[in-house]
Amino acid sequence: MINQVAFFIFITLFRINTFNFFILKDIKLLIAVSIVAIVWGTTFLGIRVAVETIPGWFVAGIRQFLAGIIMLIILLSKKELKWIGWKNLSYQLIFSSLMLIAANGLTTVAEENLSSSLAALISATSPILVFLGSIFIGLQKFSYRGLLGVLLCFGGVIFIFWDGIQELANPAYRTGIILLFCAITGWATGTIFTKKMNIQSKNISLNLFYQFIFAGIVQIIFALAFTENYNFENWSTKSISAMLYLAVFGSVITFFSFHYALTKISPIQVSILSYFNTIIAIILGWLILDEQISSKFIVATILIILGVFIINYKPEMFKTKRLKTD
Repeated sequence: MINQVAFFIFITLFRINTFNFFILKDIKLLIAVSIVAIVWGTTFLGIRVAVETIPGWFVAGIRQFLAGIIMLIILLSKKELKWIGWKNLSYQLIFSSLMLIAANGLTTVAEENLSSSLAALISATSPILVFLGSIFIGLQKFSYRGLLGVLLCFGGVIFIFWDGIQELANPAYRTGIILLFCAITGWATGTIFTKKMNIQSKNISLNLFYQFIFAGIVQIIFALAFTENYNFENWSTKSISAMLYLAVFGSVITFFSFHYALTKISPIQVSILSYFNTIIAIILGWLILDEQISSKFIVATILIILGVFIINYKPEMFKTKRLKTD
């Protein structure tokens, strides 16, 4: 019954959130939004498989470094590789530190001790911190609608730990939870930083190259410094394949799809895809890794997604307009 409910929730969200995309009759756009919705939803599963035999910091570091090399090849082929200046570089390094090293890196390490579905669901609460932080520094005004969304999300978090609060006594589990909350704090801080500085990307591919390479180098240094046993002979083919998948699909291909979608539809409409990611991650964790989904976990999922939706809701999310097709 629980599994049927989970599947029903996914199908319902899929139909509602993709309706606007399908009526656009733009095949490239449909492919792009499908990649963003599905592939980013698989990254939590990919991470969980990768860290089965490869230490987390190595997974994160190699993923980002390989993504950076791919971006380098693309830039060289287009003859667009160039120096971006010290000011822009400082922005990219700050962004990379918060979003890639802290958020992505700590999430990867956390999944050494947590299920992919739990990591996905807790990560989905990051808009709460963005909302609260934006109010604190004056980027956003307080609203009762936002407060309702925050309360719903907190209610979801309570349901997550309703029956499993005793698991926090397990040092490995507790460390994973702490790292995960540090990760979403890094993501939220990076988001607020971008909004505060009003950073406009003239060449996103170039900026991303610097971000990926910097994050990859730092995370590999962390891996060598903080990993006690990184015997490469123990790395399984399955884990290595998952790590390569994360680099090629989870980072590069999805990134290009995301920005192609932004050229066709509004950022607000693209943001709807984030609700897919959580649902897909949870369902894949259940289907492939046999992770348990309790009734309370489903309630938590509904509350958190609903809360985040209320926080981010804008009427133009569901407005349709005809766009030029290629």
